[in-house]
Amino acid sequence: MNRVSRLARYSAWIFLAALLLAALFADRIAGASYAHQFRDFPNAPVSSRFLLGTDALGRDRLARLLAATRISLLLAPAAALLSTALAVLIGGISGYCGGLTDRAIVRAIDLMLSLPWIFLLIAARAMLPLDVSPSASLLITFALLGVLGWAGPARVVRAGVRGICDSDFLLQARACGSGGLRLLLRQIVPNLKPILLAQFWTSIPLFILSEANLGLLGLGVSDPLPSWGNLLRELETDLAFNPGILACLLLMLAVLACFKLLLPRAAAPFD
Repeated sequence: MNRVSRLARYSAWIFLAALLLAALFADRIAGASYAHQFRDFPNAPVSSRFLLGTDALGRDRLARLLAATRISLLLAPAAALLSTALAVLIGGISGYCGGLTDRAIVRAIDLMLSLPWIFLLIAARAMLPLDVSPSASLLITFALLGVLGWAGPARVVRAGVRGICDSDFLLQARACGSGGLRLLLRQIVPNLKPILLAQFWTSIPLFILSEANLGLLGLGVSDPLPSWGNLLRELETDLAFNPGILACLLLMLAVLACFKLLLPRAAAPFD
């Protein structure tokens, strides 16, 4: 790795770490909660008290931007963990069992992968209740990301399981009496750790972007909870300086930083 590449990776680490720390201490940095309304200061301009001004309800825009960053950066990995766990279960069973079970699961994977990801996500979210509490909308959004995002990783897991089913250590484990689910979880899955880590890490920026798309369409996290997606919706009616522009910038930089850090790691298991 040359000096420029190392500098870019260190810069990406520093940016993501600073962004995460700012998100975790959002209330202290902004000096107010994202939901608190300063009723005497609706649509306040940028000032020393409100560094990004306030919205029409008098809520501090900086506090909302930092809280949105916290939601996206913490719950996207949670969704990635759920999709990876489902991929281990489904892809592992497919590769280990073979036969009719394998063929049925492969057809299901092919069907899921043949559908456009964002349209599938929008259709699934639109079929669920939209008039729910903010916390419920948060859980629904990221649960959908995790539940619908298993197909790609499951195909990779299945290929990995098929590749080690006839290995010497697996034959020895069978000879010692291991079998069934125990063999899958105790012997096969630990040997797939590099592949699983790669699938987990590369899912994070995908889920961040997907949540932003849902929020932009009004199908993601609902108000008063902020997210990068619903902050972007402010750009529909107001192109002036507001958190929507900053959310767009942070979204772009965070995804670029994730890919800079994670793609070399994702490629490592296959080198």
